[in-house]
Amino acid sequence: MPFDHILGQKPAIETLTRALASGHVHHAYRFEGAEGVGKELTAMAFAQALLCSADEPLGCGTCDVCRRVVEHAQTAPHTPLHPDVVLVSRGLYPPETLGGRKETANISIEQIRRVVLSRANYPPHEGRAQVFILRGAEQLSIGAANALLKTLEEPRPATYFVLLTARPDKLLDTIRSRSLPIRFGPLPDEVLTRILGDHEVAADQVASIVELAGGSAAAALDASDPELGGPRERFVTQLLGAVDAPNLGAAIALSESLGRDRFELVDDLRAVAGAYACEARQAVSDAPAAAEMAARRHRIVLDAIEAVERNGSAGLAVASLVASLRHGWLQRPGKPPPIVIARR
Repeated sequence: MPFDHILGQKPAIETLTRALASGHVHHAYRFEGAEGVGKELTAMAFAQALLCSADEPLGCGTCDVCRRVVEHAQTAPHTPLHPDVVLVSRGLYPPETLGGRKETANISIEQIRRVVLSRANYPPHEGRAQVFILRGAEQLSIGAANALLKTLEEPRPATYFVLLTARPDKLLDTIRSRSLPIRFGPLPDEVLTRILGDHEVAADQVASIVELAGGSAAAALDASDPELGGPRERFVTQLLGAVDAPNLGAAIALSESLGRDRFELVDDLRAVAGAYACEARQAVSDAPAAAEMAARRHRIVLDAIEAVERNGSAGLAVASLVASLRHGWLQRPGKPPPIVIARR
């Protein structure tokens, strides 16, 4: 069964498999949880169950239909081979597909119109259903979200939507009200250890990688890659060192050394957030004040990630982040830092 491959998300899987087995499947789900915890794997398993040609309510995983759901095209934009499974994601499709417009900061209204609405108005191409999977749904522009509303609320029969989001609070209320939430939690350490073992990561590296992964398999696998893990670990060490430094000199030096790839910076900052999440979990029993501080710092890092994703200056975002984290340490627990990364 396709769902057997999803690790560490038993409540979410039970909710979906119960709906599939009973035949009472909602037309729009919202998978909420951090990046790299199995949301997209689960969405693909859900699509397999809906389209399976072997008459298996939970999908067989072996028929031609199930295979084509999870197999992707070898060439860009690397979408599923099955025509009734449609991926939506910022920057996934070339500008020529979107009327010549390049997506940078969000999922554009053109992508919704040309990729979603142009298909959702018709029956499935060949299968029993059609499934639209929206990666990073919080990145929908206001125009794109509004264009999607009517179809999301009243889709054609056998049409389903799965919205994947790490920041459900950034979705429009109208989008949230039209989708059923399913929560995906951080992956347990033992699950991350198993995943790293399956990828033949050296045993002496596993513990340190798991500690910084923040419950994310994607973060753990990135950290295990020498080309990604080494520079990312150095960034985390430098940023945490800048927070503890006697002045902002280290923060300024770090911000001036950053490259121009803001998406890489977002991944680096997620590793910092993972470090604070780990610190909070370790301290929650014996040092609740320290755990609260780490949790507050985790929130500040998430705000910085959002600022960078909105095309904010990488150097300015990092310098402001360090200043906020330093002031968060100096102020008593429960009080917000004096410098706050702008929210939407």
